[in-house]
Amino acid sequence: MSRVLITGGAGFIGSNLASRLLKEKHEITIFDNMSRSGCKSNIKYLEDTFGKNSFRLVRADITDFKRLKEATQGAERIYHLAGQVAVTTSVQNPRQDFMDNALGTFNALEAARISGDNPIFLYTSTNKVYGGMEDVGIIKGNNRYEYKDLPAGVSETQCLDFHSPYGCSKGTGDQYTRDYARIYGLKTVVLRQSCIYGYRQFGIEDQGWLAWFIIAALKKRPIKIYGDGLQVRDILFIDDLMDAYEAAVENIDKCKGQIYNIGGGPQNTISVWTEFGPLLEKLMGSSIPVQYADWRPGDQQVYISNISKAEKELAWRPKISVEEGITRLFKWIAKNIELFEHL
Repeated sequence: MSRVLITGGAGFIGSNLASRLLKEKHEITIFDNMSRSGCKSNIKYLEDTFGKNSFRLVRADITDFKRLKEATQGAERIYHLAGQVAVTTSVQNPRQDFMDNALGTFNALEAARISGDNPIFLYTSTNKVYGGMEDVGIIKGNNRYEYKDLPAGVSETQCLDFHSPYGCSKGTGDQYTRDYARIYGLKTVVLRQSCIYGYRQFGIEDQGWLAWFIIAALKKRPIKIYGDGLQVRDILFIDDLMDAYEAAVENIDKCKGQIYNIGGGPQNTISVWTEFGPLLEKLMGSSIPVQYADWRPGDQQVYISNISKAEKELAWRPKISVEEGITRLFKWIAKNIELFEHL
């Protein structure tokens, strides 16, 4: 049993992680400002499932260094998930985005460093650190865009290009996390995550698009496609992501100081609407009208993770297929649609 701190532990990924670790009888502290839609529901789920005293909730902001230092004391593992999550929000309010992501991650690293406990530190980065990748050749097919020369996807050696305030702030945290292993010997791992989806995801238009499209379709809300809908993403189901976290912890002596692309990889890709739309209509049993709008800043025509490094060094690979994962998410949202009344 380990003492674990999860920043952002009331969110989509954090609550799934907390659930798994509580099943394994770890001692959990969740550090979250509870501002994200769905946080209260996720905490209630954890309390109802494991008991109100099964974990400690620290309701505070990641920019509050004093509270964060206190929460970090004694932690053997830190999963740093907290932060601002949407590109569009970062464009509207870049200062707050910087505070949440760049300063927030620096705070978490410093709290880990000065704790004296040398905890394992996992940072959830993003594929957005690679920017628009304008130098990468793209082919337009009938239903999707494809890479011209990257059959295995984008590897960790791809040049960084922090496009958008969100890319800049997450990229700052990404590089700080890596350097704290090199300079201070902290046991850090950077996980550049692609599109993650699954249970307890309260998606909105700006973030969590798979969940949002399902929620909107079930609630008869308008769906807007930014771009032409042919843009492609590799998608990773939440259970597979939890396995990746576990693999990183189990192999920390090998992977400390390393960066890994964590996504569905070439075997788990889907276009935003030309392929996802028909699958969603099949699950709905009806057609779904959509509107189209201009492309958003920093949006990639294609992003597919090359996950071969994680496969080789962590012995990890996704197990859940695109159709199976989307079907699971659809059924969960349909069963819990009352949780989405505010959306």
